[in-house]
Amino acid sequence: MLIRFDGRTAVVAGAARGIGQAIARSLANDGARVIACDLLVDDLLALAGRVDGGGEIIAAEVDVTNEASIAEVVRTAGGVDILVYVAGGVRGQRPRPLEEVSADDFDAIVDVNLKGAFLFIKAVAPGMKAKGTGRIVTISSRAGLATSLTGIQSYPAAKHGQIGLVKQLAQELGPFGITVNTVAPGFMATSPDYERQWNNWPGAFRDNFVNMIAMRRMGGPQDIANAVTYLASDYASWITGQTIPVTGGPL
Repeated sequence: MLIRFDGRTAVVAGAARGIGQAIARSLANDGARVIACDLLVDDLLALAGRVDGGGEIIAAEVDVTNEASIAEVVRTAGGVDILVYVAGGVRGQRPRPLEEVSADDFDAIVDVNLKGAFLFIKAVAPGMKAKGTGRIVTISSRAGLATSLTGIQSYPAAKHGQIGLVKQLAQELGPFGITVNTVAPGFMATSPDYERQWNNWPGAFRDNFVNMIAMRRMGGPQDIANAVTYLASDYASWITGQTIPVTGGPL
């Protein structure tokens, strides 16, 4: 199965690190013009430029909780064929008892994981409707299908919500030729927050973690990028509203 995205423009929101960076590189290696955007724009600069596979990566700054910032990225893109929404995470928070969590802290995680996905999809939908085609993929989490290993209440709440949003928007946008799907990764220490989470687990739990994975190995960002590549391709034109767990099995 040969997948190419020549002549197509993709926006990857949350591309500075880990999974987002791997997705941006992968799409560009398959020929796409990729607008790689993040609040951490300085971390994107090393990605920018032409790539061996024929595509191009363009770095852009974005605040995914700000509609004007998102609109500027979409305007710069000049027509979006593929949107991959990766932005999210736990915003530097640590697990605390419910009664110690402020409303602002709860909102901070929901805003970047759920509201941001809504705002970005809202921004690209008119152009995709006009073209009669489009691919939208969010990166949710195993925590959107179960409880979260983070222990942070708002994180699984936001990820469950994102999966519900994907299902609803797939129904709404399907008649316009637009597919909306999500990939739910298993745990990966791909950012400082998740590295800290890993290091804070007891040694015995870490030592046995891989034995809870059917494939008996930890996943990596490219495993997620591979699933996104398929969902963004023409081969996935009759797949929408779906959550694809990429966890090494089982959940």
